[in-house]
Amino acid sequence: MKFDRRSFVSAIFALTALCTAAVPALAQTAGKDYTPITPAQPTDDASKIEVIEFFSYGCPHCADFNPLLTAWAAKLPGDVVLKKVPVSFGRAAWANAAKMYYALEVTGDGGKFDADIFKAIHQERVNLFDEKTIAEWVAKKGVDAKKFADAFNSFGVMSKVKRGDQLAQVYKITGVPTLAVEGKYLVGGKDFNEALAIADKLIAKSRSEKSGKK
Repeated sequence: MKFDRRSFVSAIFALTALCTAAVPALAQTAGKDYTPITPAQPTDDASKIEVIEFFSYGCPHCADFNPLLTAWAAKLPGDVVLKKVPVSFGRAAWANAAKMYYALEVTGDGGKFDADIFKAIHQERVNLFDEKTIAEWVAKKGVDAKKFADAFNSFGVMSKVKRGDQLAQVYKITGVPTLAVEGKYLVGGKDFNEALAIADKLIAKSRSEKSGKK
């Protein structure tokens, strides 16, 4: 899909409506600090406590949250894993952004350029929703251009994008960024810092549940 500058700006404004701040409260109360996921969803590795961030490069709130989340993730204990799931909400622009995320995983550059991508889109107004622009931009970053191009529209990457959107539906995600813990809890609250504080408490709760403690 081709986007001119006007379309790009329009897409930013339209898609911003799909973003919400991830927001928990200080007390750990179901329905207030977190929403139980019903039914609970399986995680990829039963030996780890899984935290998912549902996000999009196109979301300005996700851009604001990213440095806080990155710093938080760097301090996670060994029994916790952070999994990032880009979502499209059915929008072609965000689907291309999700494809970029997964194609960079294929080239071995997964997560390496997250901060740069957010900056390019939201500060420098680079149209990283257009396939040609995306390809040119990642090549300038030193990414293997052919490997990236082959991956971008590959069955594997398309399947991951579809799976991410399906997962968002199962988890009943209505806005991003949103954190989910252990397939059981959607983190709520009023700002990003509190979201991470509640996520820490839900990680501890999940650890106790895994060990059979109440």
